[in-house]
Amino acid sequence: MSEPTQTIEGWYALHDFRSMDWRAWHAADLGVRQEALAEWRELSARLRAYDETRSLTYGAYRIAGHKADLLFVHFRESLEEVLAAKAELQATKLADFMTSPYSYVSIVELSSYLSKPGTDPLEDPRLVARLHPAIPQEMPHICFYPMNKRRVGNDNWYMLPMSERVELMKSHGLTGRSYAGKVTQVITGSVGFDDWEWGVTLYAGDPLQFKKLVYEMRFDEVSARYADFGPFYVGTRATDDEVAAYLQP
Repeated sequence: MSEPTQTIEGWYALHDFRSMDWRAWHAADLGVRQEALAEWRELSARLRAYDETRSLTYGAYRIAGHKADLLFVHFRESLEEVLAAKAELQATKLADFMTSPYSYVSIVELSSYLSKPGTDPLEDPRLVARLHPAIPQEMPHICFYPMNKRRVGNDNWYMLPMSERVELMKSHGLTGRSYAGKVTQVITGSVGFDDWEWGVTLYAGDPLQFKKLVYEMRFDEVSARYADFGPFYVGTRATDDEVAAYLQP
C-alpha cells in the first residue's frame, strides 16, 4: 500500500450555484419581486457583516454562460453552519424563483508537507490564514472547477511512492507561484463529501489569467498525466445592488 498524504483541514466550503426561473420571476407581481429582493438583501447584508469580522467568508457572483446565473460562496467553521447557509437562502421568497443546477461541498485542505517538520502547522500564521480563507477584494473574478487525480493503468496517482508525489507537487506548485499577485487559489478537499476529489477556487483581477494559468498547468506532469477536470464556472463578484439590478433592471 502506498503511503497516504496527510492533510490539514480548515473551514468547510459550500459553492451554491443558482439559476433563475426567469419566466416565473418576470410574471410575478412587482410587489412580490420587490419583497423578495428586500428579504434577500437583509440576509446578504447580515452575511457580509459577519464576513467583515472574519467569523465566516461570504461572496456573491454573477456567473457567465448557461450553467448558472448566480453563485454564493460560503466558508464556515462546521458542516452544520454550511447546512445553515443553504437553509437561510432556501427560506427566502427569492429562492422560490430559483433552481439549483449545481453545488459543491468540501473543506479547505492543505498537504502536511507544507509545514516544517517537527512543528505544529496550526501555530504557523501563514498556514492558518490559508485554512480560513478570505476572498481577496482586489480580485473580483472567480473560477471554480472540481478535479480528480487519475487512477488508470500506469497513470495511477495513488500507487506512486510518497517521495515521488511530493516532488511532482513541488514542481506543480512552482507553476502556480509564478502567478502570485495575479491569481489566488483555494484548494478544498471533497473525498467522501462530493462527486470529485477536490474543488479549486481561483480569484483574479483579470479573468484572462484563469485561462493562462490552467493552460500552462496542462503541460505540468501532475496535470498532464494524473489530473481529470470537471466543469468550469467563471463569474464576477457582485454587490447587493448589482445582484438586484441584474434581477430587476
